[in-house]
Amino acid sequence: MQNKTRTITVLSLLSALTVAVSFFPIPMFGLRLTLSMVPVGIGAILFGKEAGAFLGGVFGITSFIQTFGADAFGVTLLSISPVMTFLTCVPTRILAGFLCGLIYEIMKKNDFSVFVAGISAPVFNTLFFMSVFMLGFWNTDFVRGIAQSFNTLNPLLFVVAFVGINGVVEILAGGILTFPIAKALKKAFKL
Repeated sequence: MQNKTRTITVLSLLSALTVAVSFFPIPMFGLRLTLSMVPVGIGAILFGKEAGAFLGGVFGITSFIQTFGADAFGVTLLSISPVMTFLTCVPTRILAGFLCGLIYEIMKKNDFSVFVAGISAPVFNTLFFMSVFMLGFWNTDFVRGIAQSFNTLNPLLFVVAFVGINGVVEILAGGILTFPIAKALKKAFKL
């Protein structure tokens, strides 16, 4: 019973942290850096792929809610296709959290696996988000206009330009922050 209470308590705290960092991105180099996959990765490492999927869902639903007015980019996507916007925001994050936990479970559960799983969360998030985004929105005037502002109509070059520094920083932050926090919590909770 004590383990179940601890798990629920920690997942609740990680859920709250996921929501908080989603609504308060860090301005960096003129971009919006979100660290929402850090608590997702931590939960996946501590409690497994189901916890990762749950926390990914929290992030995804929070992201989708933001498309109703808190994020101009998301508002535009929602006006183009509510279904594709939902698919871009929610299932992609659930899958990223699930796979992060699965990677950790498959590996030997040592320090290296904590680091790899920590990096995998933002990598999968970026990969799945951009894949569904491109499938659903590439042929829209809105995204083509953004692509033209990057001087490219090549989908791959657009993704590289669009993700750019922001994606790299989120991936590095995912590994750098998730590793020591998850390792410390694993030790504290004797997991």
